[in-house]
Amino acid sequence: MAAARTKAAFPSKEAILAFIEESATPVTRKELVRAFGLRGSDRAELRAVITELEEAGQLAPTGRRRYAAAGTLPPVTVVQVTGLDPDGELLARPLQWPADKAPPVIYMAPERRGRPALAEGDRVLARLKKVDDEVYEGRIMRVLGAVPKSVLGIYEIGERGGRLRPTDKRAKQDYVVRPGEAGGAQAGELVLAEVKPRHGRLGLREATVVERLGAQGDQRALSLIAIHEHGLPHVFSDEAVAEAEAAGPADLAGREDLRELALVTIDGADARDFDDAVWAEPDPEVPGGWHILVAIADVAHYVRPASVLDRAARERGNSVYFPDRVVPMLPEALSNGWCSLVPDQERPCLAAHIWLDPEGKITKHSFLRGLMRSRARLTYEQVEAAHQGDPDEQTGPLMAPVIQPLYGAFRALLAARANRGTLELDLPERQIKLDQLGKVIDIAPRQRLDSHRLIEEFMIAANVAAAETLERLRQPCMYRVHDQPDPQKVEALRESLRSLDYRLAKGQPVRGETFNRILKKFKSSDYYEMINDIILRTQSQAVYSPKNIGHFGLALTKYAHFTSPIRRYSDLLVHRALITGHGWGGDGLPDGAGDGFAETAQHISETERRAQIAERDTLDRFTAAFLSEAVGRILTGRVRGVTRFGLFVELDETGGDALVPMRSLPDDRYDHDERRHCLIGRRWGRIYRLGERVAGRLTEADPVTGGLLLSLVEKGNSDGNGPNEEPEPAEGWDPLEETIPYRNRKPRRKGRR
Repeated sequence: MAAARTKAAFPSKEAILAFIEESATPVTRKELVRAFGLRGSDRAELRAVITELEEAGQLAPTGRRRYAAAGTLPPVTVVQVTGLDPDGELLARPLQWPADKAPPVIYMAPERRGRPALAEGDRVLARLKKVDDEVYEGRIMRVLGAVPKSVLGIYEIGERGGRLRPTDKRAKQDYVVRPGEAGGAQAGELVLAEVKPRHGRLGLREATVVERLGAQGDQRALSLIAIHEHGLPHVFSDEAVAEAEAAGPADLAGREDLRELALVTIDGADARDFDDAVWAEPDPEVPGGWHILVAIADVAHYVRPASVLDRAARERGNSVYFPDRVVPMLPEALSNGWCSLVPDQERPCLAAHIWLDPEGKITKHSFLRGLMRSRARLTYEQVEAAHQGDPDEQTGPLMAPVIQPLYGAFRALLAARANRGTLELDLPERQIKLDQLGKVIDIAPRQRLDSHRLIEEFMIAANVAAAETLERLRQPCMYRVHDQPDPQKVEALRESLRSLDYRLAKGQPVRGETFNRILKKFKSSDYYEMINDIILRTQSQAVYSPKNIGHFGLALTKYAHFTSPIRRYSDLLVHRALITGHGWGGDGLPDGAGDGFAETAQHISETERRAQIAERDTLDRFTAAFLSEAVGRILTGRVRGVTRFGLFVELDETGGDALVPMRSLPDDRYDHDERRHCLIGRRWGRIYRLGERVAGRLTEADPVTGGLLLSLVEKGNSDGNGPNEEPEPAEGWDPLEETIPYRNRKPRRKGRR
């Protein structure tokens, strides 16, 4: 006869709670009974313990008699997208969560086309997988929210009539376009349509085309997708246009006369508006010192508070720049007319006199409201060539009186920049070149000249002077602030550096010069680009605020945007505050305007972020259009993002980001090591690291979504373990000559864990 089973001791409350907390999914009472070997007589006591833990707030019921530790999310829940993390992963938070508790981090998986299918603010029914106590992975089950009133898409004609395929990556279904409601659209055209009310519960929704925007193959339509998707205000009201067109010249009354001063504008060759002009001379009173003048278009003279133009400018927040067009903050009559410092035309301005010591430190400054006449409209390339000894007909006469003093003051400002420890990150930009028909003919890194840096340093000096002046005058100021780096991200950087035998001491204050020393240390190493990327990821987002916390990146204690009121609403507010503080007229800040600065700061920070995303999305679409004929080719690049869903690779040829989905990596299961920024294969031991160079076959380039997909070409494993696929030769680089990083390791035997 079998021996009687010994009755298991009833578990403590702590043991029951620990079991539930360690479970990746909510636990039922039956699972607890099995786990602890309980009998029927123990079930009443188990119910009592669970009730006691619930009442103490340590357990939370999740439905169907399942329980989870308090603060644990159910496997299916509604979440709201909050934005992107520095690695490009989409973040979300639970829609229902106590306000006094920090929510867990939820990483949402990207859609198939390689770009997040969601936008900030979207609400989603998501299936969650617990990674650890504070991190979840989420996959979209259904996008929630109201049906859009309009939809942008590609009009197609099928066997059953017209269809509209939305350009929005979040859209899951097409729309039906009935005969006679296509507005004359042809197959393949980009169109804007109104969504019709649904009369039944089944079938696709219907839409009516209201505007034809261009053929799908017409790359000039790509920026229109971003304009409509991100809701960018791009049409001025008749009243705003009329107000702008009614503007006229300003006279000298109440202004200082700067018309004889040799002020010049220096901008890009394709610039259409010129809102800043510069001038310099050696300081006659301080040997080695400089006196500079930065003159900015007086937009406040034309855009008065609470006017139609003011409301339109605030709504936009800023201008948005695309490869083929600009969505301006102000109507053309102002942005390219009376507020543009065109040569040989009298224009009103606000100007900053700034005096520098020989090391470039600002010793004093003052502001004025003036009337100026630009001596010349110069380009960066012209000025750089002249400075290098190759002046042209326009810059030749300006060398001694204008260009040489500008560069002299610039050298002093550079010294001050280095002395205060400004953060010097390598931030390459893509420049898309179009032909006359708007088609991409080339994508190349944007040239970075000393003439660009000269203007930047002059503008920074003027912005500092504006912030200091408004503090002295006790006027409201719209500061441009950049907070200290996230301590957790600095710790991740510290661990990455430790693996490279570089010690970043704990407890020491982190400054821009701290990061600069690290970058200098690794400048000539294979790890430089990786370290540059990790340092970039530690940085906070610069925003606008009426409260000053300084600017970490520029190593400045006081900073405000003053130099671009044509294209930034923040600068217009700073101009108005200067006008009020100096008593220069009635077009300054209204009484009590400072009370609304906090709300305005949040609004224009959001419009700036919206513009950045729209510009980036459009660059991606133009890049995908350029590469659409390269599908099937092997391209090279560098891993710029490592996520739990795959790799993001910056392509050498264009700078575009291509997704390598986790499922397309060589046959293995990969773990994401967040701290070391890599994916590690469990079986074969391959490691894909941030900053590593890789090669892959381009499998998809979709101009409508901007998505690029890459499938890595894997070099064969030298000891015969793992896949051995021979790649085709690449153009300009042979993947066989450079190993895609992995670590050879004997595979585990079957059955071993």
